[in-house]
Amino acid sequence: MAYYSIQNIPLTDLAKEFGTPLYVYDADKIREKISVLRAAFEGIDLTIKYAAKANTNLSILRLMRENGVDMDVVSPQELELGLIAGYTGSNITFTPSGVHFSEIEYAVSQGAIVNLDNLSVLERFGQTYGSSQPCLIRIKPHVFGGGNEKIMTAHPESKFGISIHQKAEILAIVEQYKINVIGLHQHTGSDIKDGKTFEQAASALFDFAYDFKDLQIIDLGGGFKVPYSPEDPGVNMQEVGQIMSNAFRAFCEKYGRELRLWVEPGKFLVSESGTFLTETNVVKRDPVKTFVGINSGLNHLIRPMMYGSYHYIFNASNQDSSKQEEYRVTGYICETDTFSFDFTGKQNERLLNEVQEGDIIALANAGAYGFTMASHYNSRFLPAEVLVDGGVARVIRKRETLEDILRNQE
Repeated sequence: MAYYSIQNIPLTDLAKEFGTPLYVYDADKIREKISVLRAAFEGIDLTIKYAAKANTNLSILRLMRENGVDMDVVSPQELELGLIAGYTGSNITFTPSGVHFSEIEYAVSQGAIVNLDNLSVLERFGQTYGSSQPCLIRIKPHVFGGGNEKIMTAHPESKFGISIHQKAEILAIVEQYKINVIGLHQHTGSDIKDGKTFEQAASALFDFAYDFKDLQIIDLGGGFKVPYSPEDPGVNMQEVGQIMSNAFRAFCEKYGRELRLWVEPGKFLVSESGTFLTETNVVKRDPVKTFVGINSGLNHLIRPMMYGSYHYIFNASNQDSSKQEEYRVTGYICETDTFSFDFTGKQNERLLNEVQEGDIIALANAGAYGFTMASHYNSRFLPAEVLVDGGVARVIRKRETLEDILRNQE
């Protein structure tokens, strides 16, 4: 899985030109994933809604729009970024969780379609808009699915969605206010690799849907697993697409008319496009293990420490695999900030081509939930971001300076 260039530009050249730490995105990889997803659902009236929280850089949003991908957002700020990137409100779905009703009012004012996930908000939406505004309702299907407890979103104890066991209450509110429910939504979780889990959740949603007579849309969310190493197959999108397409066709036939199918991938579209480039500050030989200390930390890539997530790591400065060593890859933050977690979610070592101080250490699968979850912890600057498109690399977010950190302080 080690790769030493993006669109024929060596990673070491990118690090030298733009500095480190650096997020680099491959536009071709994003286009490839869009095509794979569309091909998997061939023959279905499919709309891809990019879950923008994965990566909200304006250039990434523009790339999605140019390739016919709509947006799913979770905050007014993400919605505004979508509008700046050229989307219209009608191309954007607002799927919040536990927000103030004023955010829903703002989304409606911008023409976005709102996805409602609790009874009190559903009732207030009905009181405010009656039948004048369309909406979706997010259902919690009580299905366990996802690679980590923190990214499971459909199980009984999850905060997301209205329980399938509250159907009577939902229908009563919808009927009382004549709410214009045009779609039902569910999101099982993240890092799901088999079609059966999606089918199980979708089956509960389909059964729920027959009591809603004017639906136009079924939204199955996202959560498609991506491969994190050469041994990790990721999701078989062709299999998932076939299983879900067959289930959706059968539902539409029983429902009595054709509906549109929405999916909301985030990580699937952008994760593999991203490479995080760092520089080795120190090779620390301890009696117990050898540490590679890089010029970044959990302030720039928190996923390993937050989820125990795995990122493939390799030495971009050394392609000679004849001499390798086990290293624990760590950051420069005044906390434990290990990058080299194993697949069991534990801190561990990685076998890397021999590392020297100054070598560029690359972390793969950095296109999703990398920069968007970065912070100013330890008052460190946020990294720069670069997009490689058509064999040309360009800065799409400048590296921060102290002026950026001080801007809103007194």
